Amino acid sequence: MSGRLQPYVTQLADGVAALGLALPQETIDRLLAFGELLLKWNKVYNLTAIRSPQELITHHLLDSLAVLPHLAAVNRLADIGSGGGLPGVVLAIVRPGLLVSSIETVGKKASFQQQAKIELGLGNFTVLNRRVEQVLPDALPGGTPEGVISRAFSSLADFVALSGHLVAEGGALYAMKGVDPVDEVAALPAGWVLAGTHALTVPGLGAERHLLVIRRA
Repeated sequence: MSGRLQPYVTQLADGVAALGLALPQETIDRLLAFGELLLKWNKVYNLTAIRSPQELITHHLLDSLAVLPHLAAVNRLADIGSGGGLPGVVLAIVRPGLLVSSIETVGKKASFQQQAKIELGLGNFTVLNRRVEQVLPDALPGGTPEGVISRAFSSLADFVALSGHLVAEGGALYAMKGVDPVDEVAALPAGWVLAGTHALTVPGLGAERHLLVIRRA
């Protein structure tokens, strides 16, 4: 392949290995193809603040992949407000058996995700251009998701209030955060509890990352 990510192919492969993931070359190639697509569309659609190819590898691709081990028990995942398809498209690429439903309110971002689905042939990925609070869980492919993830929500309380209705019984909300948001945890709505906090180490990213798992009390 050729493109802006070509100089960073080794960095991606090394990062995947450092995360303890064993991915076939074909999957790595598809991740890179998605990255190229994101860089290309970003010029016009402003999908992400990240412009540098190297940062795209660390801040987007590897950051999205870092949550993968914690989603092993999830077969149906909803990704809320994923913008350029992060982490939803990335997770759909690396786990073909995972049904991913991306719920994105911004039309141009949903359009980009639909284009990525087509170009990458992601039969396990669906985009809904809707507000999350208006989406009914049984309207999603495969039915009610066991996992609902978000990387961009402003607060945990809002994430739970707007997305909690989508989670299957026994399932969980997964909030991708930077610094561990202790204050936000204290403000969780009644009926929901923090079930776990996982510190994530993203190769090449010199910043704190945490994955918070929230379940019904």
